[in-house]
Amino acid sequence: MLAALLLAAAAPAPPEVAPPPRPVDPFARWEKPVAAIEKRLATNPPKPGAVFFAGSSSIVQWDLKKSFPDANYVNVGFGGSVIADSTYFAPRILTPFKPGTIVFYAGDNDIGRGGKAEEVAADFRAFVAAVRKNNPSCRILFVAIKPSLARWKKFDEQKRANALVRSFCEREKGLTFVDVVPVMLGADGKPIPDLFVKDGLHMTPKGYELWAAEVRKALR
Repeated sequence: MLAALLLAAAAPAPPEVAPPPRPVDPFARWEKPVAAIEKRLATNPPKPGAVFFAGSSSIVQWDLKKSFPDANYVNVGFGGSVIADSTYFAPRILTPFKPGTIVFYAGDNDIGRGGKAEEVAADFRAFVAAVRKNNPSCRILFVAIKPSLARWKKFDEQKRANALVRSFCEREKGLTFVDVVPVMLGADGKPIPDLFVKDGLHMTPKGYELWAAEVRKALR
């Protein structure tokens, strides 16, 4: 009996079990830019029915005053985001203000990170449902996922995503697919280099001029 007790005392203590890892909040990285957008909106609240531009960095970098000098459009984009990010933060930066129209560009980063066309289409449907939940008459313009030098290898998947989103927009009242792809391709069928800055992904003022012309027609 004594020997057993001595052996038990000498036995190594069982290893401590590590606590389970904390769940990672996929939206936490956007808290700072979204809070800045909220502050800006609180300082100068848009009137109900305003035109909002939402989505990823191509929206963030768009000088709306230059493209639409006679309008007072509202930019609530945040760079690097995917469609689901805009959906998640819609209750903070979109839906409270009852926009009349949302010009939306996202999906580029989704596919850039390996997402599939079907996921892009499903996520856009979820975005539409979120912003129209309490504002069913809101118009939404989906700017086509652009061809670019940096993501040219993803062009086939982008085309599939654009086709699915276009089909959805054609079936639903108040949705418009703004096809900027043709004006961004040259005679060789590839992206026009002059439309892009050095990273081959983001656009020059010339690129935004083309986008503005297409969006302007869709907003009429």
